[in-house]
Parts: sequence; C-alpha cells; structure tokens
Amino acid sequence: MFNTRVLSVCIGHFLAIIVTSLVVNVSSDVAFFLYHCKDDEVAISHLKLADGKRRHKRPAIDGQRSCIIKTYNMKTTPEHDARIAKMTFASVYPHYITKVESKGRTKQELHQVIEWLTGFDDKKLQELIDEKVTFETFFKQAALNPNAQLITGVICGYRIEEIENSLTKQARYLDKLVDELAKGRKMEKILRQ
Repeated sequence: MFNTRVLSVCIGHFLAIIVTSLVVNVSSDVAFFLYHCKDDEVAISHLKLADGKRRHKRPAIDGQRSCIIKTYNMKTTPEHDARIAKMTFASVYPHYITKVESKGRTKQELHQVIEWLTGFDDKKLQELIDEKVTFETFFKQAALNPNAQLITGVICGYRIEEIENSLTKQARYLDKLVDELAKGRKMEKILRQ
C-alpha cells in the first residue's frame, strides 16, 4: 500500500513537471529524479534546474528511501544554433550595457572586453550596431582572439567547451566575458592575461 503522504509528494512532483516544462528555459540543465515509495517503486522524471554534471543524493521523505539525482547538460540543437545566428547584435548590446552598469562596471570596460575578443574598436562596434548585423555577420567580420579558447565554464546552461557549433560557441564566449565583467572579476583575468 502507498503511504498517502508519499503519494501526494509524487503527485506534487508530477505537477511540477508540467509547470516546470512551461517555464524552464530549454538551455538549462535538466535533472532526473527517481523516487522509491516504500515497497512499491514509482519512477518520476522531474525537470528541475541544476548545475553541472554532479550527482546529488536527496534525503528521504517519510516513507521514501533516498534517491539519486543525476544531472545532464543540454546539447545545443540546430534550431537553437539558427536562432543565435539570426539574432542581431544590436538587440543584445543594450542588455550587455545594463548588466555591467548595474553591477558598477562601465561601458568602456565592456568595449574593452568586446575589443579583446573580436578586435572591433569603438567606431567599428558602433557601425555594426547601426547596421543591425546578425551574430553570424558579427563574428564573420571579427578577428577572434587566439586566447578565446581559454574561455571555459557554464553560461546560459551550456558548458562552453562542449558546444560544437562554432558560431554558438563564439556567442557564448562573449556572454561569458560579459558575465565575468558583471560579476566583478579582475580585467586581467577576464582578458586571459
């Protein structure tokens, strides 16, 4: 027989799947939960934001035994890669400025980071913004810094070093640098010096 408390927990997690699948960003990591309810097994795939590929053990709830939570990094899809390619740099640039300035960094520091990655000075950057170029055009015109490959880690739910599409990887390089700038990392570390 099921314990009613455990059954309600399982139903609650089932509802969380539905709600989470509506609000979770596809680029996020996904965790799968396996619940064991007393003598009977109830398996539930439960979407939840999680970081990294670590395995976590969740403590037991009432009649449940503990369960192992496995996390998996999402892979980019061709649709995701196409969406990045078609996105204009001009549409994202104001968000970069807002992000860094709200954390006490300056527009000039942002431009320094962008110039280090792409080779674009202030004048060229403004031209690209005015032309409303896509990220595909933006990175085709860029002279990518040879040390860009040193940019690693997770950004927007993706591990940069595991991204296969070169354009998507370059866009995530930029996102990661902006994120590090906003988090207050020292400029020499951001610029991989």
